Amino acid sequence: MTQIGGVIKPKNKRSKRFLENRAPKLTENVKNAMIMKGGNANLTVSQALKDIYALKKPNSVLYKKKNITRPFEDSTSLEFFSKKTDSSLFLFGSHNKKRPNNLIFGRLFDFHVLDMIELGIEKYASLSDIKTSKCPEGTKPMLVFAGDSFETDNEHKRLKSLLTDFFRGPAVPTVRLAGLEHVLHFTALEGKIYMRSYRSLLKKSGCRTPRIELEEIGPSFDFVLRRTHLASDDLYKKAHRQPKALKPKKKKNISHDVFGTKYGRLHMQRQDLGKLQTRKMKGLRKRRGPKAEVEAQPAEAVKVDE
Repeated sequence: MTQIGGVIKPKNKRSKRFLENRAPKLTENVKNAMIMKGGNANLTVSQALKDIYALKKPNSVLYKKKNITRPFEDSTSLEFFSKKTDSSLFLFGSHNKKRPNNLIFGRLFDFHVLDMIELGIEKYASLSDIKTSKCPEGTKPMLVFAGDSFETDNEHKRLKSLLTDFFRGPAVPTVRLAGLEHVLHFTALEGKIYMRSYRSLLKKSGCRTPRIELEEIGPSFDFVLRRTHLASDDLYKKAHRQPKALKPKKKKNISHDVFGTKYGRLHMQRQDLGKLQTRKMKGLRKRRGPKAEVEAQPAEAVKVDE
């Protein structure tokens, strides 16, 4: 690839495909996540990163080498790796005496850090600790958020948006019932966030709709909320702006009620009910008597003698 006047021109077809993949699109590619550990990560943090990497596959990149960086103080290295791997999400793990077993979830907009939220691991059970059959790789999870804090507190609202962005997976047009087998449950209670991973089992119920049972498959986390770095409202709104081509067109005279029923309003010309064609029946015909015949005849001029 060569750069001429600020525009990069490809030299071969491979470079052309690479640039087309990185170019802006109406429907963006699936968001990739960078998963990396700091220079002082311990065994708990390393195993936690591997488990989240297994949940995020295949849309994730796991860095095995340690990266000596502090995202809240200097995020230039994260932005460099983001541009290199075309990733807009990241997870950074570290451990020190002041903040033990630390995980930082974050996302980037235009290869610059948008927001970061730091969570501390208080209790953890890995995938290998729970001896059950796991979901296949690449299974799109169902996300469940429980707790009033996710709807009232601003930091928990951003955390809910960030976790949804991180674990949502690719957008699919249709979903089959057997594919709904992975559930990620997040609960906010008394200042802590509990993350649980379940596998849904379809049992016989005696009718067409199966009975659902949840089996925990791991990993399991008990988080405590620590530091946050949130984008301003203007930048956050700009990052969520959609192109006009993707916005649904408004349809006139169509409304929905609280139950989702669709109503349409039709505009018609005023009808003359006197000319309305009805069913022809003998009993409804007008009788033609002598008076009616006289009235039907045209009036004639009559001479009057004086």
